[in-house]
Amino acid sequence: MSSYTTISSDKLARLIGTANAPALIDVRTDEDFAADRRLIPGSIKLSHDNVPDWGGDFAGRTAIVSCLRGAKLAQGTAAWLRQLGIPAETLEGGFEAWKAAKLPLVDATKLPPRDAKGRTVWVTRARPKIDRIACPWLIRRFVDPNAVFLYVAPSEVVAVGERFNAAPFDIENVFWSHRGELCTFDVMIEEFGIATPALLRLATLVRGADTARPDLAPEAPGLLAASLGLSRMYDDDLEQLEAGMLLYDAFYRWCRDATAETHNWPTNKVKA
Repeated sequence: MSSYTTISSDKLARLIGTANAPALIDVRTDEDFAADRRLIPGSIKLSHDNVPDWGGDFAGRTAIVSCLRGAKLAQGTAAWLRQLGIPAETLEGGFEAWKAAKLPLVDATKLPPRDAKGRTVWVTRARPKIDRIACPWLIRRFVDPNAVFLYVAPSEVVAVGERFNAAPFDIENVFWSHRGELCTFDVMIEEFGIATPALLRLATLVRGADTARPDLAPEAPGLLAASLGLSRMYDDDLEQLEAGMLLYDAFYRWCRDATAETHNWPTNKVKA
């Protein structure tokens, strides 16, 4: 049973992927991480050794700390964070408990190199519509919450990726792109190993909207319409991305929690 300073895997799983998810901090030792290079979705890998140095970066947020088994490293780090005024809990049973519950784990070997601030950097074509908003949402909510996205002219995506150490996505002839009938969003879910019923349902909507297949899901035309509307509302691609985060937050929560809910307005009966 969880205490006031711990959280269970099941409860944490309900928070991951939502706009209000806590900061997730993995403080496993280098040896433990080398033995299993996967991360709880949305986690940032940091060292317990210098928590007083980086702890302030989480001011104004709540935090969940995990180590291998939820013992001394996680509890000590969480205690330090609380000392710094940051509400912090530890994951009950740590990484091993999460893994034993067969919950999703991000394959960290698929992550692109991080910059000097520990962020992954991605680059794609300017003027995004579907995949180029959906994929950044997926990355920030489940892979790297601090990820940076560069939108550039289509002809310059690969060159910018090379010069700025950024991973190109959603263009032809790169790793993170369409494969057969799958769109880039599908590919990222598969490659990172984070398939859940809710994400797979959302992927069907994204694929239907992105590949002109409205028959895949009744909601796909709605996603397409909302996405095209956003692209007309914003001239700045990063402003559009921020607005799109809310859009995908809503579609994700529908996919996870509300697909069975209906809204039936009573029909007016005309008296004879």
